[in-house]
Amino acid sequence: MKSPRMSLQTLSVLACFFARPSGWRYGYELSRETGLKSGTLYPILMRLAKCKMLDTRWVTSEKGVPPRHMYRLTSKGFSAFSKDLNRSAAAARAIGLAPAEGGA
Repeated sequence: MKSPRMSLQTLSVLACFFARPSGWRYGYELSRETGLKSGTLYPILMRLAKCKMLDTRWVTSEKGVPPRHMYRLTSKGFSAFSKDLNRSAAAARAIGLAPAEGGA
């Protein structure tokens, strides 16, 4: 499957995973970090998983706590994100991963 279009929202989600590449994350946590609403975030997560850029799993915990769908960056996702960051410094600045031009 072809890689998804790397919109600023998609790059923002991938940046969260890139910060902790081997860590499992859940949607609500990602929503808080990116500021994206669920109607934007979950379609991005589903596309990234479908493209094999994210691993997914269900985690059940204590009684009364619903299962959570967890996500983790794959090596393919890591490579794609790294390539897009190198190709687009403007996108990196837009999501706060690189200093602004002329800034410190």
